[in-house]
This record gives sequence, structure tokens and C-alpha cells, in this order.
Amino acid sequence: MTTATPPVRPLVDRYGRHVSYLRISVTDRCDFRCVYCMAEDMTFLPKKDVLRFEEIEAIAGAFIARGTTRIRLTGGEPLVRRDIMDLVATLGAKIGHGLDELTLTTNGSQLRRHAQGLAEAGVRRLNVSLDTLDAARFAAITRRGRLDDVLAGIDAAQAAGLAIKINMVAMRGVNDDEIESMMAWAHGRDMGLTLIEGMPLGEVGIDRVDSYLPLRELHDTLARRYTLTKLDKRTGGPARYVHVAETGGVLGFITPMSHNFCESCNRVRLTATGQLFLCLGQDDQVNLRDALREGGPVALDAALDQAMLIKPKGHDFVIDRTRPEPALGRHMSVTGG
Repeated sequence: MTTATPPVRPLVDRYGRHVSYLRISVTDRCDFRCVYCMAEDMTFLPKKDVLRFEEIEAIAGAFIARGTTRIRLTGGEPLVRRDIMDLVATLGAKIGHGLDELTLTTNGSQLRRHAQGLAEAGVRRLNVSLDTLDAARFAAITRRGRLDDVLAGIDAAQAAGLAIKINMVAMRGVNDDEIESMMAWAHGRDMGLTLIEGMPLGEVGIDRVDSYLPLRELHDTLARRYTLTKLDKRTGGPARYVHVAETGGVLGFITPMSHNFCESCNRVRLTATGQLFLCLGQDDQVNLRDALREGGPVALDAALDQAMLIKPKGHDFVIDRTRPEPALGRHMSVTGG
């Protein structure tokens, strides 16, 4: 007589939201120092504190066993971690075995040499963070990046058959004059463009009050010049999408400030040190690294149950000139994009 496999216990929080999407930060390190993301002189984690690949694989496997179907690798910059393609290949092998999709968010600096390997591992689409097409402005925003490296990476990714979506942080007085030209460029190359509101995470190199650009305002401005049709398109993340008739492309809006997307949140974030953050805008977290190291798979599974009990209903970021300090002290690079 055989014993039936016990049914999967899906990861469902107190509000009935099924966590089907895991973002894994493989490193807090980055070869850029973008002004809205990091301080110029960052202190990074000691390498001994960062999850080993086999630990990331074990945690990812536990999520997949509980019904998580999408995994995104982030950083920092994920492609600067040594031997990152070993992890990509291992996770890519899970596609079709509980995992529907493995994706990656990158700044594009290392993409030229990794694009073909990503495609061979089963990655089908990427998000590339790119806030300007002006080389001097790019150098100022990233503090040390080269625009040509990113553009060459995008070329390599498209040649490898990878679908690309450009993520652009919209900043008043910094790059808001370039949004329409960026949209035309991205759509002209069959790439989507998603605009993102800046978020008050960590002390960085930009005045967030002065640079804050509500995307509702931007949407209304664009709607006066373009025909925008709302789409039901969903990629697992928080973006809301429209089709732009004049360019034939897709434009996304991620609005954590002006209109949060918490009611349907299906995401959690694993940091490079194994802390599971249940909300980008809250400090609620569970230490999966310690659970795994001290108690193995059973303790890890129990930690996932605990995480579902404490996942908050949402966040309430506020831009307030009387309180210029960030809402949370940790930088975006620590949590993972």
C-alpha cells in the first residue's frame, strides 16, 4: 500500500493573498551607486554573512513546494556575484517542475557576457534598470556607470532571444524631460517601459521631496498627448499597464507612493543574508537563514508559516518636506529590487 503525497499547503497570508512570487537578492553589492538607491560610499555586507548558493537553492525549493511559481533574482546587481550562472542554471532546471518562470533584474553592466547563458538556463525575460539615454546624465545618476556597456548588454540580450522591459525611475528635474523619448526608443525596439516612483528607503544622494514625481500626474500628462488603453496584463509584479497606440508599445506604472498596490500583493523578498521581508515598505521579517541552518527543512517550513502570519496588509509611504529622513533606514539594495 502506498502513501499518498500530502497536499501542498500554499503560502496564504492573513488577508487571503497567495504568495506566488519570490524575489531573491543574491548580493547587496553593485558596480553602480545610483543616487536614488545607494549612498556614494556604501559599506557592503561581509561575504561570510551572505547566503551560500546551496542555501538559496534550499529556500527556493521550499517556496516552490508551497506553491510559489515565479522567482526573480535581484541585488544589488545580481550579475556581479561570482559564479552567479551556477545558481541561475540550478534554479532554471526547476522550470516545469513547480516553477513557471525565472527572471532577473539587472543594471545591464554585465549583461553582454551573460545574456546567452541566461537564455540557455531558461530565463526568457529581463528587467533592465535604465533611467536615461544621455551618457553624461547616466554617469551622474549612476555615479560610475557607462551607458555604452548597458546598451551593449541590451543588444546581446535581444540577440539571445530575451524579452526586455526597461525600468525607469521617474525623477522631477532629473530625467522627467526624457520620459517620452525613452518610451519611443524602448517601444521602437520592441521593449516595454515601466516608470517607477522613487521610494524613501535609506539615505541617498538625492532630495526625494524635490525629485518626487507622482505617476498619476505623469499619466494624465501623457494621456493628453497619447492614446492610453488600460491592459489586464500581469507579470506577477506590482505594475499596472497601458497600451500606447501611437508607439504600439506597453507602458507600465509602479506607484508605491501615490497609489499603493498592496491589496493584491503576492510578493515577498529574500535578502542576501536570508531575511525574508514581507513588505518592501515595512520592517516585518523572518530569518530564514537561521531557521535553515539551525533546524533544517522542518524549521524552514515552520518559518514560512510564521511569515504568513505577520505579512502586513500594506505600507503607507509619505513624501513630507517636514520629515526629510527616509521612511526606512535600509537601502533598496539591501532588500532587493
